Amino acid sequence: MIASMTKYSFILLNGKQGDLLETLQQTGLVDITRSAKPMNDKSREMLAEVELIDGLIKGLGNAEIPEDIQPEVIDGDIVRLAGGMLMRYNDDQVDIQKLEKEIDNLRGWGDYDMDTIKQLEEAGVPIHFHVLSRKAFKEEWKKEYALRVIRTDKNRLRFVVAGEDPLPGEIPAPTGNVKDKEKELRDRKKHYKVVLSRIASAKERIPELEERKAHTLADLDLYLAETAAVPAAEDTIVTLVGYAPTEKDAVVTETLDKSGVFYLKEAAVVEDNPPISFRNNWFVRQFETLTDMYGRPAYDGFDPTPFISIFFLLFFAFCMGDCGYGLVLILVGLLLKKVDSFKDMSPLVVILGSATVVIGFLFHTFFSMDISQWQIFAPIKGIFLPAQIAGNDATMVLSLVVGILHISLAMVVKTIHQTRTKGFFASLGTWGWTLLIVGGIIVAAFAFAGVLNATLTKWIVIVLGVVSALGIFVFNDPHRNKFANIGMGLWDTYNMITGLVGDVLSYIRLYALGLAGSMLGMAFNDMGVMILGDSPNIGKWLGFLLLVIFGHTLNIAMCALGAFVHPLRLNFLEFFKNAGYEAAGRNYNPLKK
Repeated sequence: MIASMTKYSFILLNGKQGDLLETLQQTGLVDITRSAKPMNDKSREMLAEVELIDGLIKGLGNAEIPEDIQPEVIDGDIVRLAGGMLMRYNDDQVDIQKLEKEIDNLRGWGDYDMDTIKQLEEAGVPIHFHVLSRKAFKEEWKKEYALRVIRTDKNRLRFVVAGEDPLPGEIPAPTGNVKDKEKELRDRKKHYKVVLSRIASAKERIPELEERKAHTLADLDLYLAETAAVPAAEDTIVTLVGYAPTEKDAVVTETLDKSGVFYLKEAAVVEDNPPISFRNNWFVRQFETLTDMYGRPAYDGFDPTPFISIFFLLFFAFCMGDCGYGLVLILVGLLLKKVDSFKDMSPLVVILGSATVVIGFLFHTFFSMDISQWQIFAPIKGIFLPAQIAGNDATMVLSLVVGILHISLAMVVKTIHQTRTKGFFASLGTWGWTLLIVGGIIVAAFAFAGVLNATLTKWIVIVLGVVSALGIFVFNDPHRNKFANIGMGLWDTYNMITGLVGDVLSYIRLYALGLAGSMLGMAFNDMGVMILGDSPNIGKWLGFLLLVIFGHTLNIAMCALGAFVHPLRLNFLEFFKNAGYEAAGRNYNPLKK
C-alpha cells in the first residue's frame, strides 16, 4: 500500500540551509525536492568523480591476475594510483599483443640481412615482399621473375621478388629483427608482471573505492538538495520543501525541534506531487522491484504490488511447471546470498522456486518426467492435476481460468479506485461494465456448479443486464448529453468486446510456455536414454549424464527467461490496462548518509 506522507516547509536564513540538510541527512527520512541532474560545474565535477571511481572499480574487478602473482603493497591516493595502473595495464596488454604479432610476422620471413637488401636496392635491384593467397599464386611466375617462396601456410604464402615486380600482394618490407623484438617483448612482459602485482594490491582496496564512491554520492545528493532552495526576501531567506512518511513524524519532528529551524508541517496532498513510498509486508516487498520497472503510482492511486506478488508468482510457476526446476531455482537463490551484487535478489528467487515446486508437483512433473507413474506417489495421486478438464488439456483450461480471474480482479480494483477518487455517480459507467462482466462470470460459475437453478439464473442475468446497460449507455457521464452517452457507450462496447477477447487469449501463453519447456526437457531425456541403450556401461552413463545435465541447464535458462518476461507482460498490459493503473509518481528518495 502507499504510505501517507507529511509535507515539511522550511524557512531559514540564506546560507543556513547546509546545516539543516546535514541534520536531515543524518535522520535519513526526509525527501527534499531536488534536481535530478547536475546543475553547475561543482555538481558536474562530483558526478564525474563518481563515474571515475565506478569505472576504476569495474576495471580492477575485470583485471585478471595469474595465481603466481604476489600483490605489491602500494600506498597513497587509491583513485590516482588505480587510474595510472589500469592505464599501464591496458597499454602493456596492447604492446605485448602487437610485439607478438610482429615477431610472428618476422619469423615468417626467415633470417635475412637488411644491409644486403639495402645494397641490392642501391645497385638497382630492389627486393619486393609479397603475401598472397595460394589460389591467387601462379607457378609460372617462378620462371618469369626472380621469385622465391619463403613460407607456405594453409591458405597463403609469402614470397620475395628481385628486380622488376608487377605482381599483386606486395607489402612494405618488414623492419627490425626477431632477436631485438624478442628482447623488447621480454622487457615488456617483465614490466607487465610488476603492473599485475600492483593491480593485485589495488584489487584488495576495492572496498575503499566503494566507500569513497558512496561518500561522494551522499555529498552530491546533499549539494543538489541545497541548490534546490528557493530564495526570497531579496535573497535573505530561503525556503525548502521535504516529505517524510507520516508514521515517522515523531522522529522527524523531534530532530527539527532540536535544530531550532522554523518549519511548517501538514499532510501531503495530490497537488504537492509527494514522493511515493510503499508500506508492505516482507513477502510483498520482494516484488516492489517489478512495480518500479513500470513506475510508481500517483499519490491518490493504488499500489499494484500486492496483486503482482500473487499473480506474477503464480504465472511464473505455471510457465516453469516443473518440480525439479523449482528445486534448482531454490538452490540458485540460496547461492545468490553469497554474491554481494545479487544477494538482494536471493529471497525473490527462492520464493519463485518454491512456487514452481508446488505447481510442478501438482502438474506431477520432475525434470520433465511424469511422477504420477512412480509407485512412491501412488497414495497421493489424488492431488495431482488431471490430464483433461471437460475434454480439454487441463493446463490450458486453468491458464484461461486464471486469466479470467486476473482480469476480473483488475476490473474490481478499477471500480473501487475510481469510486474512491471520483465519486460513485462519476463511476457508474465503470460499475456497469464490472457488474456485467464480473457479475456475469460469478453467476455463470454458480449456475455451472448447480447452486442456482435455471429460473433464478435467468432473472439474475436480466437484472444484471438492465442495471449494467443503464450504467454503460445512460449514466456513464452524468455531465454529458444522454445521446452522447449512448454513442460513447456503443464505442466502449466495441472496444471492450474486442479487447477482452484478446486479453483472455493472451493467458494461453502460460500453457504454451510450460508445454514447450516440458517437451524440450522430455526430448533431452529421450536422447539420454538412447545413449544408454540396452547395455549401459560407464562410458554410456557418463555420456547420459553430460547430455541430460547440459540439456536441462539450457532448458531451465530458457524457461526462466520466458517465465519472467511473459508474466511481467500479463501484469503490465492486461492487468494494468483493465485496472486503469497509471505510473505517475516518483520514488521516495530521502537524504541519507
